[in-house]
Amino acid sequence: MRGDSVGDNALGNVLPDNDSPTPRPRLDPAEFIKANMRLVPVAALPEIRFYTAHPGSGLRRLVDPEDDGDADDDASEPRPPYWAYAWAGGAVLARYILDHPMTVAGRRVLDLGAGSGIVGIAAAKAGAREVIAAEIDRNGVAALGLNAAANGVKIAIVDGDITGSWPPLVDLVLAGDVFYGQEVAERVMPFFDRCLATGIEVLVGDPGRAYLPRSRLRLLAEYQVPDFGDAKDAAPRPSGVFRFEAEPGG
Repeated sequence: MRGDSVGDNALGNVLPDNDSPTPRPRLDPAEFIKANMRLVPVAALPEIRFYTAHPGSGLRRLVDPEDDGDADDDASEPRPPYWAYAWAGGAVLARYILDHPMTVAGRRVLDLGAGSGIVGIAAAKAGAREVIAAEIDRNGVAALGLNAAANGVKIAIVDGDITGSWPPLVDLVLAGDVFYGQEVAERVMPFFDRCLATGIEVLVGDPGRAYLPRSRLRLLAEYQVPDFGDAKDAAPRPSGVFRFEAEPGG
């Protein structure tokens, strides 16, 4: 055996592979949001401010390194950051709550799929006894906490998907823009039915997404609000606030 073969093998065992990408360190979501996003009033909701993304935010850097450790920061966002923008369904529901505070006053409220938290913030501002916000995105959870603090309200945040279980002890569930996809619609519908079965009222805000279950909804109000993705000069679109009702004949 050559005398240098052991040394070669040993070095091979301890030196890193120079061809392997260096893992991207995990960023602190709250610190990133404060440093790279803007705290501005929500369109159609001047009473509420939230941290929103802009072209220079570099949101892709918040993606977990195990998802895409060597991705180009200028590449397209792999997962839509729903929490970083005001969507029409959340905006219309928040506007309705602020205009009709008795909807939530003194009640225990759940903001389901809270995203940026504008619906829960509106409920807290309108006098809700307690507000719980459920969100599955770790970055959204961080944004929720920052947005609540920026608006001077207290919100209990649940980090995770609660739609597979029975609802928490609340009087009212608020859901803004939860019918944008078939998979999420199929999860929330049974959850809403369980809410109704336990006497919990369910209100939905939506601009008419593809999977909106119109046969289960009764329109309460309609507002013109902007939607994320619309051009800056686009006219606000009509969005509705609905009460989710039991299956006809059920």
